[in-house]
Amino acid sequence: MPTIQTSHSRAPATEIYYESYGEGRPVVLVHGWPLSGRMWEGQIDALRHAGYRVITYDRRGFGQSGKTATGYDYDTFASDLKDLIEALGLEDVTVVGFSMGGGEVSRYAGLYGTQHLRSAMLVASVAPYLLKTADNPDGGLGEADVEGMVQQVAQNRPQFLAGFTKNFLNWDEHGAALGDEFLDFAASMYLQASPVATQECVRAFGMTDFRQDLAKLTVPTLVVHGDKDQIVPLEASGQRVPQYQPNAELHVMKGAPHGLNATHNDEFNTLLLDFVAR
Repeated sequence: MPTIQTSHSRAPATEIYYESYGEGRPVVLVHGWPLSGRMWEGQIDALRHAGYRVITYDRRGFGQSGKTATGYDYDTFASDLKDLIEALGLEDVTVVGFSMGGGEVSRYAGLYGTQHLRSAMLVASVAPYLLKTADNPDGGLGEADVEGMVQQVAQNRPQFLAGFTKNFLNWDEHGAALGDEFLDFAASMYLQASPVATQECVRAFGMTDFRQDLAKLTVPTLVVHGDKDQIVPLEASGQRVPQYQPNAELHVMKGAPHGLNATHNDEFNTLLLDFVAR
């Protein structure tokens, strides 16, 4: 298996599994919770056929990467992304973060700058800050919401995530086109994850503040969000990114749910390829 070894000073070292396809300028795809790099199948094909090198990887605790006991915080995730970029010798990279993965992209810029990056996409992303606080009243989640979600995962992970996936895809509207097999495909990813990682990452994406990180994401940035996202509502996330990174461009996909790369594959891939080509 192709892996790289992490080197974060505080978190346990582990192996990060990645896949690389094609040649050309690199595009790194960062997956969402509670999935793995396999969620990007439709985008892998589009990018490799367009002449790019496309790289996916599994976040620690998920997919085929190492399942550490601790280390499920965004400083560690950003360090893991840095290790991947450096181990593979990537330069002039477009990095695409979906949902939770938008946090990696933001925190990476906040901690390490953008010298290896060409551009960035935040797709249905958790940035800038989901937790409702006194200075962030427009966040989408209270602490009780976050802990309630953690408890549901802990009590019956398969049952909770099966329902979560349907909301992720607005299944009543898009299920017929995707087919029940797509639910099995999603389950094959989220059941491969560590139960501990699945719980701890809820706290990570629900309670981490990326506002100062976004200020350092100074490369061309495209924010893509669906206006029917039931998981990370547009108004609490993507719509607010330009407040903290004024150069970010916001594109709202009409009628799209959280999992827009699956339900609106062709439309999303057109956006992706157009942006990567800039």
